[in-house]
Order: sequence, then C-alpha cells, then structure tokens
Amino acid sequence: MQKLTNKEEEVMQFFWERGPMFVKDIVALYDDPKPHFNTISTMVRLLESKGFVDHEVFGNTYRYFPVISQEEFSKGLLGNVVTRYFESSYKRVVSALIAEEKISVDELEELIRKVNNQ
Repeated sequence: MQKLTNKEEEVMQFFWERGPMFVKDIVALYDDPKPHFNTISTMVRLLESKGFVDHEVFGNTYRYFPVISQEEFSKGLLGNVVTRYFESSYKRVVSALIAEEKISVDELEELIRKVNNQ
C-alpha cells in the first residue's frame, strides 16, 4: 500500500467519515482560510492515482468515493511500521509496548484470552 502525506490522509478521513463527495464538498469541510479548490482537486486526483479513491461522473464534474476502507488503511499502515521498525516481528512490537509501559498487564492478559478463545 502506498504512503499518504498528512494532507492526503486528512482528505481520506473526510471520505471515511462522510462517504462520496464532490471536491467543493471537501473544500467546505475546512476551516477558514479554506484551501483553494484546485489544491484539493489535485490532492483528490493524486489519491485516485494511488488507488485510494475512485469517481463517478455527474454531468461535467466528478463525485469521488473511497475504495480503501479506514480499516484496510490502518492494517496496511501497521504492517508497514512493523516491517520497517520491528523487523516484521509483532512480538517485538508487543515487547516494545510492554517495555515502554504503553500496555498494562491486564490489557495483555485480555489479549491472551482473546487469542485463546479464537
């Protein structure tokens, strides 16, 4: 899965929250000062070229919609982090979380129960 810039991810968040939209709808979601229409249009077309959104034609304009769910994106992102920073080892991820006290013993025991019940 291709990487997204922070701004691209922000636009994808709008799609995941709201569903199909025209570029003008996305621009309207921003606080003032709003980004220029052409800026958002370019960003959406980049997202389309990366395979994150697609479009349907409405007269002389396009309505864009996400083709990658937020869950798919999150899984891909997590996989990239694990591969890049933890030598593809989820065990190393959990060990790091334990070492940095980011996960409690109770949470770890809950995860073990979930694994055992599957």
